[in-house]
Amino acid sequence: QVQLAESGGGLVQAGASLTLSCVASEHTFNNYAMGWFRQAPGKERDIVAAISWSGANTYYADSVKGRFTISRDNAKSTIYLQMNSLQPEDTAVYYCAAALQHTIVVVAADYYYWGQGTQVTVSS
Repeated sequence: QVQLAESGGGLVQAGASLTLSCVASEHTFNNYAMGWFRQAPGKERDIVAAISWSGANTYYADSVKGRFTISRDNAKSTIYLQMNSLQPEDTAVYYCAAALQHTIVVVAADYYYWGQGTQVTVSS
């Protein structure tokens, strides 16, 4: 059972940057594609970014392309989400998730393990 723990959320002003981290409890994490999702109040949980098991391939939602960067450090069993130029519409709870496969997954239902989430609030 892989456990995922997110950190790094907070309250920032528009235009600021934040880096989220997600640490996995087991090294089997290194075999899994990973993703970041977000869910705003009253909305569905949407994909933000995803990364393959090796880090060679990445995916970004159109709304964050050019502003967010996903990366991973398999030696530390950790993935990151660098978020720049944050806007109020980025306000949400951000979740990391692990899929039981090597290649990128963009559908939430295909992810097996989920973290508890970290709140990101961007004020205007």
